[in-house]
Amino acid sequence: MKILIVLTSHDQLGNTGKKTGFWLEELAAPYYTFIDSGAEVTLASPQGGQPPLDPKSNLADAQTETTHRFEADSTAMQALAQTHILSEISVADYDAVFYPGGHGPLWDLAEDPISISLIEQAIQSGKPVAAVCHAPGALRHVKTSDGKPLVSGKLVTGFTNTEEAVVGLTEIV
Repeated sequence: MKILIVLTSHDQLGNTGKKTGFWLEELAAPYYTFIDSGAEVTLASPQGGQPPLDPKSNLADAQTETTHRFEADSTAMQALAQTHILSEISVADYDAVFYPGGHGPLWDLAEDPISISLIEQAIQSGKPVAAVCHAPGALRHVKTSDGKPLVSGKLVTGFTNTEEAVVGLTEIV
């Protein structure tokens, strides 16, 4: 099985001047779930290369055995440093697509026509598409083959407004 993981290239939290990006645990945990089950994983991002890491996801209280494993894994770190450019990816080459969270996807992947098209192609081909935490924002403009919003009539969960209020980002996000 071949799985594409799509990461954000966006590093600014609105106009706050604060850094954001992808959330490390939300990449590391699925990455190893896929790798440990024998899947081949490819990392991609809109700009390619090293995607921005949300610095809060790398603080001591956010670290887990899986994040430590990822950071100690030279193969994983090399793949992260050299993500493929999303526009050069063909969804036909993959069996499933996964979007890790972090606030970054809300700014680039939610609006990126390449990402939107990739998700639409995957869905139309019957391939699973999954997203965690803030990454369901990438589904915002995705349409079904009949032009309706993909999320219409579906239960989509992610980071809630209440959770956003707790971290003080309601007005920014």
